[in-house]
Amino acid sequence: MGLGAKLKALFGGKQIDENFFEDLTDVLVETDMGAKTSYEITEELEKICKKEKITNQDEITKKLQELLLANVKETKLQIVPDKVNVWMVLGVNGVGKTTSVAKMAKLYKEQGIENLVLASCDTFRAAAIEQLNYHGEKVGVRVVSHQHGSDPSAVVFDACDAVRAKGPGLVLADTAGRLHNKENLVKELQKIDRICQSKADEGCYKKIIVLDCTTGQNALRQAEVFNEAVKVDAIILTKYDSTAKGGVAVSIGRELGLPVALVCTGEHYDDIAEFDAEKYVKELTAN
Repeated sequence: MGLGAKLKALFGGKQIDENFFEDLTDVLVETDMGAKTSYEITEELEKICKKEKITNQDEITKKLQELLLANVKETKLQIVPDKVNVWMVLGVNGVGKTTSVAKMAKLYKEQGIENLVLASCDTFRAAAIEQLNYHGEKVGVRVVSHQHGSDPSAVVFDACDAVRAKGPGLVLADTAGRLHNKENLVKELQKIDRICQSKADEGCYKKIIVLDCTTGQNALRQAEVFNEAVKVDAIILTKYDSTAKGGVAVSIGRELGLPVALVCTGEHYDDIAEFDAEKYVKELTAN
């Protein structure tokens, strides 16, 4: 049952009193907004409703939507024309990171970016290089890769040189997502980060994290780890079509201030779209 249906059920048998708002907090927690964010938003909503003497279901829902929207951040990923753009794509294994890189490649290729290279910087995971090569072949985009176990920084270095040799364009760097040893991961990402920063033209470097909508507060924790390591610029949400997509974008926006740029809604290369915060909130609270 989604948030909208739970709200409807909550309004169905409740007076608008303290118990109602306590129950509303529980409902928001169940939608993966997290306890802290859920409590703070409910507290704000209760104060507004008391001050403005709001007891109507539609009005309360409208105020809740406004509060949620104020916390959800959105951004547009724009390629700077006539420059070498480098985007490092982050995320733990299993969230759909490599597939998202392929979807982005197809999306921007169709928007007219001809000089586009994928950098296979996950040189440790079994078959990661082969996986990206497969996707690159499918979407018609060149992949730069080194042998298994090689230095990921060297891969992105060569990929950036390959793009620059042909003029302006875009490098999408698919990085490793091993979280079992946070210290090693952070060091590795920071090294790749330095290379990307040095190889991209000024103002043309972005760090993008891929998060699985269905993992709830785990997604928030992942965003925290990667943001601490390299300061994330934008988010891609995968499995956005799932009934469990919930409110993770709300807690990430409120607690970390990170904006969502793109959403992926399926396994096909075309299943990617720009994120719309207003649409997200409406769908989240719909019956």
